[in-house]
Amino acid sequence: MNTKIEIYGVKAVKRPKIAASKKLDLSGESGQQIVKSETKLVLRTHKRTFEKLADM
Repeated sequence: MNTKIEIYGVKAVKRPKIAASKKLDLSGESGQQIVKSETKLVLRTHKRTFEKLADM
């Protein structure tokens, strides 16, 4: 556990270990929300690129 943060007056909390998995389920409500939010981020980040592609 990282006790360095206790110097700043924050109590260290023990967190459970969560094993990473390579499976990503995009079906259902939460999956649609992930796709929508990632799409918005990409469109915002690469706005000029998509404008150039649209003008081709």
